[in-house]
Amino acid sequence: MNPNHLSMASLGFAILAGFFFTLEAAIFLFVAALMVGANGLLDALDGKVARLQVLESNRGESKRGDFVDHVIDRYADVFILAGVALGAHCSVFVGLFAIIGVMLASYMGTQAQALGLRREYRGVLGRADRLALLILIPIVQFVLMSLNVSIGEDLIGYSLVGWMMLYFGIAGNITAVQRAHLIWKSLS
Repeated sequence: MNPNHLSMASLGFAILAGFFFTLEAAIFLFVAALMVGANGLLDALDGKVARLQVLESNRGESKRGDFVDHVIDRYADVFILAGVALGAHCSVFVGLFAIIGVMLASYMGTQAQALGLRREYRGVLGRADRLALLILIPIVQFVLMSLNVSIGEDLIGYSLVGWMMLYFGIAGNITAVQRAHLIWKSLS
């Protein structure tokens, strides 16, 4: 199987996750979390498949595959987070803040490579952490809503999903600043 096909399939699941996050019923939080899980699984598998097929030894294909993977990851991030932002469980402004934080953190990570350094992955919020939270928190909120526990829908003005997105905004921007600082130090 071509690893790029796995990458494209992962994007399809991200689009579905974003769509299900926009829907109001509690069950759709659970379905969206499953779609995020499928996205993350396929994203992890594409690199493994590429290595197994020895595409890594062919520098041109390896670079193209890496490029495709990163482009699709960014689109997946936007589709998923925009779905949450446009849904009933998060304010659009908090969602936009989360998208900005995530995109800037990702940009700083790859900017190091553009400057001839190693790609920078350090910081308080990485992609794996985000995906884990995007699976766990919506499921917890779904369970709480199913049990009619009000804390799942309103915890000091935000739902659990809303708090998660606020965390993504804060931690994403902190990560972007951390990575910028690390890159700056590496350039001196």
